[in-house]
Amino acid sequence: MGENSGRLLGAADIRRIAAEAGVTPTKKFGQNFVIDPGTVRRIVREAGVTAGDHVLEVGPGLGSLTLAILETGASVVAVEIDPPVAVRLPKTVAEFMPDAAGRLAVVNRDALTLTPANLPQLGDGERFVLVANLPYNVATPIILTLLERFAGLESFLVMVQKEVADRLAATPGSKIYGTPSVKLAWYGHAERAGLVGRNVFWPAPNVDSALVSFTRYPDGHLPLADELGVGRELVFELIDAAFMQRRKTLHAALKKIVPAEAYDLSGIDPTRRGETLTIDEFVRLAAAVRRARD
Repeated sequence: MGENSGRLLGAADIRRIAAEAGVTPTKKFGQNFVIDPGTVRRIVREAGVTAGDHVLEVGPGLGSLTLAILETGASVVAVEIDPPVAVRLPKTVAEFMPDAAGRLAVVNRDALTLTPANLPQLGDGERFVLVANLPYNVATPIILTLLERFAGLESFLVMVQKEVADRLAATPGSKIYGTPSVKLAWYGHAERAGLVGRNVFWPAPNVDSALVSFTRYPDGHLPLADELGVGRELVFELIDAAFMQRRKTLHAALKKIVPAEAYDLSGIDPTRRGETLTIDEFVRLAAAVRRARD
């Protein structure tokens, strides 16, 4: 075990720490704490975290996953919105894995407000991975916000509600393919990485959970966008408009943004619906819009 000697949290540890810290899991913060060491080890293994890696964890809660990440020899920046939980985390690491305490930094803030400026450990282009049991109600905005603001975020393995996992990894034409699916595809490739049972949480949620793994494109976004000279803003504007009225044709949903000749230029049929378009097609359409406007 060496420098990473220590142990992970079991159900009794979690309940004791919560009681000592005066923490009751809240719906407001979407808190469901993992009480099974096997599950957090599996997440870290799926994420491919090894010694020396820099890991961002959002919503560390009482520290189950934090300890499993630290066990590998990696460094962790844990971002926790709930003040008593944030204060307690370093004490838990000091108790269960004292040799790893120097590799943990805790930031008490809302992950949606994070910028490189207030995350100095990861903000200067440092390459890092996100490994987290994300709060269910804000999982998608957190992922998309971090990818937008942190160029160094190169991959993630997150546990989310199964329905959210399906949506993030969905492909064109399926009922659950939507704005998050396409926007995530702008940055890289996402796929489902397995289910997680309800019994590994306290309190047990009334929904199933699943893992999503994601690998970012080397340049940070879809290579085709650079080839065609198209930026994220216009592409995302088209995506938002197309899915706002997903039953409408592109011609109807995008009439305020897309000139008619852009469909000819891009070779995309205006009678299709936005839910049938791949990210490549949205990029091609955006490039055609730019050409038509010039």
